[in-house]
Amino acid sequence: MVDCEHPFLPPSWANPSGRMREKPRQKGLTMVIDKGLGLTAYFDLLDLASPYMDIYKLGFGTTALYPPKVLRQKLDAAKAHGLHIMPGGTFFEVAIRHSTIKEYMQQIRSLGFSAVEISDGTFPLPFEKRKEAIALGVDAGLVVYTEVGKKAAGYRAQRQELLETLDFDLTAGASYVIVEARESGTVGVFDGNGKVDHTFLRDIVWAAQANAERLIWEAPQKDQQVGLIQALGSDVNLGNIACTDVLSVETLRRGLRGDTALIMEEGRSAPCE
Repeated sequence: MVDCEHPFLPPSWANPSGRMREKPRQKGLTMVIDKGLGLTAYFDLLDLASPYMDIYKLGFGTTALYPPKVLRQKLDAAKAHGLHIMPGGTFFEVAIRHSTIKEYMQQIRSLGFSAVEISDGTFPLPFEKRKEAIALGVDAGLVVYTEVGKKAAGYRAQRQELLETLDFDLTAGASYVIVEARESGTVGVFDGNGKVDHTFLRDIVWAAQANAERLIWEAPQKDQQVGLIQALGSDVNLGNIACTDVLSVETLRRGLRGDTALIMEEGRSAPCE
């Protein structure tokens, strides 16, 4: 899927950063979290903003609360607009406490999901079980997104844990690894006030080398999105973006908003050395 050119503005005005616009993208991904959007608003969102979204997550365990007809409509529409759609990681964690991992993967695939999030933010998941879950997700024909980090208040991402999990999960078959921040943006690579540690981010990207492009950083707050773009460039992968913020995030990526316009103008949107 390709963005339609604006009928009145030159392409360079609409996309001054030169950001990749064709889908499926390999970087610069935007993962949106849906906490319970109704169908009318959902269809409006897809019509307006689907070119700027890549992954759509039905947050937490909300999947279990949808009427089957509504869930099917959401799944079908997401795929028709070129999005990977998946249940939240918490749904995975709760489900496998009551059934097998294989049953879970087969069930969500049969429902029509195209992707799965594997996490252990609330309940521990031994590495062997994690490896099994990734393999079973791939075998079920799902795009596998894993998550590193805990949901506990005060949790801070540790360098070695993040790098080792990234390498382990990608080797096991995951497509991307999500760095936990919660929908509040107060854990992971952020402090209790949601502030970004630029030095930590750049160190992780340097140490991960090519695998750094397979990290998705949850960043629900605007200042966090700005901070990540400033630190890692306009094609950083961003997650837990609110449904109402999709266009806002895209303007940040393209330098069409005051917070990042100067960065793009000065040609400093590439990751720092």
